[in-house]
Amino acid sequence: MNTHLDLLTGDAAAGLLDAAVATAGGELVDWRVRQVDHRPGSTTTVAYRATVRWDGVMRTETLGASVGRARDGRKPGVVTLSDGDATVAVWRFPGDPALPALPRAFNPAAVEELLAGLGVGPEARAHPELKVRAYRPTRRAVIEASAAASRVFLKVLRPRKVGDLHERHALLSRAGLPVPRPLGWSDDGLLVLSPLHGTEMRTAVRDGGRIPSPLEVLDLLDRLPAEVRDLPRRPAWSESAEHYAGVIGAALPAEAGRAADLAGAVGARLAERGTGTDPTHGDLYEAQIMLKDGRITGLLDVDSAGPGHRADDLACLVAHLDVLSLVHGSDAAPATYSGRMRRLAAEYAAGFVAAPGGRGADRSDLAARVAGVLLSLATGPHRVQERDWQTATSRRLDVVAGWLDGSRLARSGAGRR
Repeated sequence: MNTHLDLLTGDAAAGLLDAAVATAGGELVDWRVRQVDHRPGSTTTVAYRATVRWDGVMRTETLGASVGRARDGRKPGVVTLSDGDATVAVWRFPGDPALPALPRAFNPAAVEELLAGLGVGPEARAHPELKVRAYRPTRRAVIEASAAASRVFLKVLRPRKVGDLHERHALLSRAGLPVPRPLGWSDDGLLVLSPLHGTEMRTAVRDGGRIPSPLEVLDLLDRLPAEVRDLPRRPAWSESAEHYAGVIGAALPAEAGRAADLAGAVGARLAERGTGTDPTHGDLYEAQIMLKDGRITGLLDVDSAGPGHRADDLACLVAHLDVLSLVHGSDAAPATYSGRMRRLAAEYAAGFVAAPGGRGADRSDLAARVAGVLLSLATGPHRVQERDWQTATSRRLDVVAGWLDGSRLARSGAGRR
């Protein structure tokens, strides 16, 4: 196993976390890895759920640690430790060294003051309740702030990225896309967004409710304005297949060769298409789409919007549905949740291939891009430290191979174009 990965996820991590908590006057009682972001040859960042005793009182906390990010250790509140070979930075949430706005976004008094600046009255903004909706150490966090008669989402990211993301929301909002309206931003990396109406498509998918047809998804993408082509180009998930194969290989050496071969096959297929110039969302899947009575009412997370291949957006949705068929066990029985997810992935793939007027995707190209997205998702079991993540990773690689050899797509009944 990679030395840095072992240091932050193995038995040695206990000593690092214990020493870091002790410097603040606490005692580490228990801990477990919650999330891993490993970039072979570069950086490793890990989030932990820990139980800490403070003056006899037990509290559950989120801790973070990084190796390979020297600047993290220079930030206030961060403890730096060394095992002789590597220097580790350790912090307690919300004191993330790369997200300077996070402590403010997670402080009720500061959020109440922020709401006042947005024109929210005293009674409507008093005593806001803060819920962490997402946290990727050193990368981003999303906090929902709810008061008596007001609700906003606080997106915290690295300061250099906040202005660009504000402009993306503003561009798409002006064009009539159902994205969160940007309400303001700060230089330290805080973006304030309005809430959207409806529920996540993921909920409808899970509960068997009405979901948009493939053509309705294409209608949504048709609304992306031409100006999206002028935004900075960001690699599609499928274009980063080689990187994700390396991540898999570092975590699970037994699958390194197969992951590299699959990434090579994806890359070869993508090379046939060249560079795309379509306006794209960049990360379209069921958790990014909001619904009301089965109709699309919102579109979330436009961080990656820019020029690309529309087929990558379509592949992203298909791949995420297909990977859900693996999360709840075998996908063999059609009556199960897993079977339903597999069937939905197949139906969307077929619908996108059959879409008239060039609005959808070529059969072979869609399959390759789905395989590329699934390769990135194959890092998930290790990243979130699933039980028996090794087997789960191998199963995801089996599905990648199925899309590349045509067997997975053949089950969708998609015709040829």
